[in-house]
Amino acid sequence: MNSFTNFIYSFLSNIRVQFALTAFGATIATGFTIFSYQSFQRQARTKALKKGIASKPFNKLKSRNTEQVSNGETNTDTFDESLINEQLARNIAFLGKEGVNRLRKSFVIIVGAGGVGSWAALMLIRSGVQHVRIIDFDQVTLSSLNRHAVATHADIGRPKVIALQENFKRFAPWTTIEPIIELFTKEIASRLLKGNPDFIIDAIDNIDTKIDLLKYCCDNELPIISSMGAGAKADPSRVQISDISQTFEDPLARVVRRRLKKLGVDSGITVVYSTEKPNVKLLPLEESQIQNASDYAILPDFRSRILPVLGTLPAIFGMSIATYIITSIAGYHIEPLANKNREGLYVRMYRDLLNRERRIYNTKSIPLDAREVGYIFDEIWRSKSGISGSNEKTTLIRWKKDLPLSSQNCVVMTKAEAEIHEKITEDPENYYSSEIIKLVKKRFQEEKEISIFR
Repeated sequence: MNSFTNFIYSFLSNIRVQFALTAFGATIATGFTIFSYQSFQRQARTKALKKGIASKPFNKLKSRNTEQVSNGETNTDTFDESLINEQLARNIAFLGKEGVNRLRKSFVIIVGAGGVGSWAALMLIRSGVQHVRIIDFDQVTLSSLNRHAVATHADIGRPKVIALQENFKRFAPWTTIEPIIELFTKEIASRLLKGNPDFIIDAIDNIDTKIDLLKYCCDNELPIISSMGAGAKADPSRVQISDISQTFEDPLARVVRRRLKKLGVDSGITVVYSTEKPNVKLLPLEESQIQNASDYAILPDFRSRILPVLGTLPAIFGMSIATYIITSIAGYHIEPLANKNREGLYVRMYRDLLNRERRIYNTKSIPLDAREVGYIFDEIWRSKSGISGSNEKTTLIRWKKDLPLSSQNCVVMTKAEAEIHEKITEDPENYYSSEIIKLVKKRFQEEKEISIFR
């Protein structure tokens, strides 16, 4: 014991050890001081921000008449950029600083502030979109509380756009929110939609109004994404994003598609919809089951049939729309699949590929099954031909004949293109254009990189 004590005493008496311990202690003290000071500064800035917000009572926030809307209007208040960047830190990590800067300069118009529109607006603001105009004439009702993003009992009877504005200012006071309490009509469309928006969201329930908005945007080349029917749906795995021309199983999408076609619009409108077949029906409004039901009606003497809505589905629609817009503006390229749940299609394409391999290469089997064929078709080639980009009458075919069939040597083509490809005797890289070769190599490289995670 004495020898151990003597060792410790001798060790601590060493001048070098004492110097090292002193330096270490000083480093710890300095670091603690720096971090404490930074924490104090952060708390002070946060406190100042909260105080600044509290100094602006929300009852002074006013709705906007469209005559008051000006081009390029911005919030003139100044806020600590370091706090804003910290709030958006996760977005910056995902989209990059430049991508979030694009969002900070963007302008989005949302027509319809119900279940879909409110959730889309909420996530756009939380993600950094600087300027949002929300157009809706409607008021918050008791029945809308199951799906609205921010409304509470205190908001019942108040305009939906005001409920959104007040909520957004609580967590993103640096944004510009324009609440417009008006019903969208084609007669005032130019006034409501002015200002060169980066995107317009159609979250309208009324079909006639929806058609007017979509047609106006197509005629004036305004970028728009539209929500189809979220009511009477319950399966989140069936929610899709595609061009209006590729929708199926959605009754509202079918009506919108047919009416737009009569107006000369066949495609070019991105929509969010569900392939789920609704198995619930419209119900009559039973006022006897609702105390003071008239207090919660949208308009005086207004009666309607109730469309059953599971509140989560409008939220998913709205968030899907917000995600599409966020990634588009930030430059984070995504390619939503046109359709899913197509097992029958995958089986047919598997059989076509198997028969082609047997006929050309005299093989009895192929190293792919129907599930992997679906993966190649949807995930690698985005359900489109690698040659023309067409999604009509597509099939799978081996790319290079001298290499074995695999997910990295199989492309999507139209059947006509596949017939030509079969007859090519030279290396495909010597036959096709440089743009096509570049795309094929890119898709194969993507598959190579992600295959380790499959």
